[in-house]
Amino acid sequence: MKRILVPTDFSEHAENALRVAAQIAKKHDGEIILLHMLELPGQSSDAIGHGSDIPELMFFKNKAIERVESMMDFPFLEGIEVSEVIQFEKAFDGIINISRKNNVDLIVMGSHGASGFQEVFIGSNTEKVVRSSEIPVLVIKRDEGEFDVSKFVFASDFSDEIKNSFSKVVKFAQNFDAHLNLVMINTPNSFKSTDVAQKIMNDFISGFNLNNYSLHIYNDTNVEKGVLNFAKSINADLIGISTHGRNGLAHFFNGSISEDLVNHAQRPVVTFRI
Repeated sequence: MKRILVPTDFSEHAENALRVAAQIAKKHDGEIILLHMLELPGQSSDAIGHGSDIPELMFFKNKAIERVESMMDFPFLEGIEVSEVIQFEKAFDGIINISRKNNVDLIVMGSHGASGFQEVFIGSNTEKVVRSSEIPVLVIKRDEGEFDVSKFVFASDFSDEIKNSFSKVVKFAQNFDAHLNLVMINTPNSFKSTDVAQKIMNDFISGFNLNNYSLHIYNDTNVEKGVLNFAKSINADLIGISTHGRNGLAHFFNGSISEDLVNHAQRPVVTFRI
C-alpha cells in the first residue's frame, strides 16, 4: 500500500477518510494522491472543450485548488508525500482512471454512513467504484481516531470464485498484522450443517498460507444482519467483502444485501474485486 488515492469533496467525511489514509501511508512509507473532481451542472467533458464558459470553469477550479492546498496544511499529513489532482470529469470515471493511471494500491473514501453515501459519492457512484475498482476500496464512515486493524472480519461463502480476491485479503491482513476472522453466515434460506460449513471453509483455505486466523460459523436471519452482528460480537475493527466486476457483489452478497451492508455498517468496510 505504497500509493493511496483519496477522493475529496471537502466534507467532514472525506477528511475522516484522509486521516485514515495518512495513518496507512505513514505505516507503509507510502504516498497519497488527493483527488477532487469538478462536476458542474450541465457541463461535460465535451462541453468544456466546445465553447463553454471558460472564466466560470476557471473560477470553480481555482476555488478547488485553494481548498485542496489548505488541506495540505493538515498536521496529520506532515511528513507524507501528497500530490494534488483536480480535473473536470465525472466522479466515477475520474476515480477509476486516476487509480489506474497512477498504479494506486488502495482507494480510501468517506461516507455519510447509515443514511447513504451522500458526500464524496452521490447516488450510484459508490456502487460503481466499489464494483469496478480493480484495487481494494476502503470506506470510512466516521472519525476512526487511531486506525488499528487488529480484528479483521472477512465474510464469504468461500466458493472457488472468491479465491483470486482472497489472496488480496490475506495480504491486506498481513500488512496490518491483523487477526483474520473468516466467517460464513448461515441463514434459514441457505442453511448448512456445522460439519458441511467447516469442510467448505477448511477446503477453501488449504491453498493459502495462513497463520493468524480463525474460522467462524454464525447463524442469523439474513446475511447482512449476520455480518454486522458477528462483527459487533467480536468488536471488529474492519469488515471485508469481495465484489464482482459485472454482477454486483459476489452471489453470497446478492442485490441490495451488499449495498445495505456497506451502507449500514458503522465500522470501516474494505472491498476486494473478484
